[in-house]
Amino acid sequence: LCAEVEDTTSEYAKEGTDAHTLCEYKVKKMLGIDMQDPTNSLSYYNEEMERCAEEYASYILEIIEEAKQYCKDPLVLIEQRLDFSRYVPDGFGTGDCLIIADKTLHIIDFKYGKGVEVDSEDNPQMMCYALGALNLFDGIYDISEVSMTIFQPRRENVSTFIMKKEDLYSWAETVLAPTAKLAFDGEGEFKAGSHCQFCKVKATCRKRMEYNMEMAKY
Repeated sequence: LCAEVEDTTSEYAKEGTDAHTLCEYKVKKMLGIDMQDPTNSLSYYNEEMERCAEEYASYILEIIEEAKQYCKDPLVLIEQRLDFSRYVPDGFGTGDCLIIADKTLHIIDFKYGKGVEVDSEDNPQMMCYALGALNLFDGIYDISEVSMTIFQPRRENVSTFIMKKEDLYSWAETVLAPTAKLAFDGEGEFKAGSHCQFCKVKATCRKRMEYNMEMAKY
């Protein structure tokens, strides 16, 4: 339903983009990767953003050190494009940080927003990103589980959800792929709920209106 509606960018989204740029710089600097300091070009830079980016980089370093207990050469990728189109037509995203190692594949997503706390448990976005990462590295590393973390410092929220690799593949085949096909074909059912919050057509959606009218009866 949203496909034909033009995307708009809010001030919050622009602030989040600046925060992600700073986080990328901090992590790459920590890893010894050369990248120009973007601070002077960031419109929303302040002390809070600096602190959050430093906390994020420190957290990434902790996970890397933990991964080295099981794998002598974990691979760290920043802002990695992830393709999960095997299950979702044209499906792709960008992983903020991937730490690929034997045993555990880590997917870490930085959220700068403070209005809504994001939970990693059964989070479809994170699970799709994990599938995209497995598409690249399963078989190269001996991965048995996937750890998906939401790092949301302005809410003091670090939420981690771990799935066995086999369970993730099972969800992809039995839940994700058939549901995504329905959506891609313009079929399936409209459902209202908390997921409507950031929908581009929520103001004119009949299902949401019916849902709100049912709520109003109480």
